[in-house]
Amino acid sequence: MYEPLLSRTHDLASAFLETIDTRPVNARATFATLLAALGGPIPDGPQDPMMVIDHLVRSAEPGLVASAGPRYFGFVTGGSLPAAVAAEWLASTWDQNAALHVLSPAMSAIEEVAAGWILDLLRLPPTASVGFVTGATMANVTALAAARHEVLRRAGWDVEAFGLQGAPRLTVVAGAEAHASIRSACRLVGLGASTIVSVAADSQGRMRAGSLAEALARIDGPTIVCAQAGNVNTGAFDPLAAIADVTGRHAAWLHVDGAFGLWAAASPSRRHWLDGADRADSWTIDGHKWLNVPYDCGMAVVAHPAAHRAAMGQTAAYLIRAASEERDGMDWTPEASRRGRALPVYAAIASLGRRGLADLVERCCEGATQMAARVGALPGARVLNDVVLNQVLVRFTSRGGVNVTPAVMERVQTSGVCWAGGTSWAGEPAMRISISGWRTTPEDVAASADAIGAAFDAVR
Repeated sequence: MYEPLLSRTHDLASAFLETIDTRPVNARATFATLLAALGGPIPDGPQDPMMVIDHLVRSAEPGLVASAGPRYFGFVTGGSLPAAVAAEWLASTWDQNAALHVLSPAMSAIEEVAAGWILDLLRLPPTASVGFVTGATMANVTALAAARHEVLRRAGWDVEAFGLQGAPRLTVVAGAEAHASIRSACRLVGLGASTIVSVAADSQGRMRAGSLAEALARIDGPTIVCAQAGNVNTGAFDPLAAIADVTGRHAAWLHVDGAFGLWAAASPSRRHWLDGADRADSWTIDGHKWLNVPYDCGMAVVAHPAAHRAAMGQTAAYLIRAASEERDGMDWTPEASRRGRALPVYAAIASLGRRGLADLVERCCEGATQMAARVGALPGARVLNDVVLNQVLVRFTSRGGVNVTPAVMERVQTSGVCWAGGTSWAGEPAMRISISGWRTTPEDVAASADAIGAAFDAVR
C-alpha cells in the first residue's frame, strides 16, 4: 500500500531538491491560477493516492518559492539540512504524539536530548526547561506566559486560577525596535499590545540601557522586560549585560527574544554579542532560521521550570503522567496533540556537530559582509546598518535623489535570481537581505549582488 506511493513521492521530492540551486527563486503562478488548478468540487468518492500526489505536485509546483535554496534572503529564512528533512519524513511516518511520555517514550527521550543540546550549544543554563513549539511567536507567547505566572506569583496572585481580573498591574517593557511577535504575544497572554512601555533605541535598533533604567524607575509592581538578540532589520544585539544589571536591580523578569540571534552563541567569533544573555529568565529561539530545520519549529526556554510548567501544564484524570525522571512534552508547550517536532532538531544538531553549526553561522555572516561590500559599492546605494551578523539593510537612491528602493525590490523579486524583502527604516523604505541558509555560497552572494545591481541600474 505505501511502498509505491512513497517511492513516487521520494522521486518527486528529490527532483525538486536536485533543481533548487538553479530554479527561479520566485513563484511563477498567480493565486488565481493556483486556485483554479488545485480547486474544484470535492470528489464524490475515493481517489487513487498516486493520482492525488501527482496532481498536487503538478498544480502547486508553479506557486512554490525556492525559500530552501541558496539565494533566498527574505524573512531570515534558513533552508532545511538533509538530515533534518529525512528526520521530518520520519516524524510523519512514525506519527507519534509528543505530548506524553506514555504516548511515545522515544519522542520524550529525543526531546530531552535535543533540549540539552540546545542549552549547551547556546550557553544557556543547563537546568532551564525547553518547550518545542511552532516558531518564534509561540515561543514568545510561552515564555511570556511563564513570566506572567512568576512575577504575579511573587506579588501574591495566582493568574492560572483567577486570570488577570483583579490582578496587580503588570507592566511589559520593550525596546522601540522590538519584534512584532512581542506585541502579538502580549495580546495572546492578556497583557495588551498598546500597554507596552517602549524604550528608546539607538540608530541600529538596540535598546538603550540608560533609557531602560529611567523607565523602570518610574514603574511600580510586577514587570517583564523584553530584550532582543538580533534585530530583524540590522542584526544588532541589545546590550544584554547592561540590561541584565538594570532588570536585576528592579527584580524584573528578563526575556530575550533571540529567534535567530541566539544562534550566534555557537560561533566563537560572534558569541561576544551575547554577553549577559545567560542571565535572563527566558529566551526565544527559532529552529527554522539558523538551525535550518523544516517548518514549524521554535523553542521556548525558561530558567525557572516551575513557572514554565505552571503556565503550560495540563492535568486530567485520563492523562497518564510520567515518572519524575521522564519527560511529558505537554508540560512545556501550549499544545497537547503535536508531532515529534524535536526530531529534525536532533538530526540537524547530530549531523552538524558543534563545529558544523559554528561554520554554518560563520559562513552566513561572511556572506552578509560580502553582500554589503558589493551592493554598498553601487553608486546611489547605501548600507544602513553595521553588519555584525547575517543582516544587510540597504537603501537605493536615484540620480535625482529619490528613494527608489521599492522599485528595485520589485525587479529583484520578479527576476528569479534571488529574493530580498522590504522594510521601513528611519521612516523610509529599505531592502532587507537575510543570509541564513546552509546552501548559500560566495558564488550565490556574488550572483545575487549582480542581480540587485542590474535591477538598480534599470530603475535609475
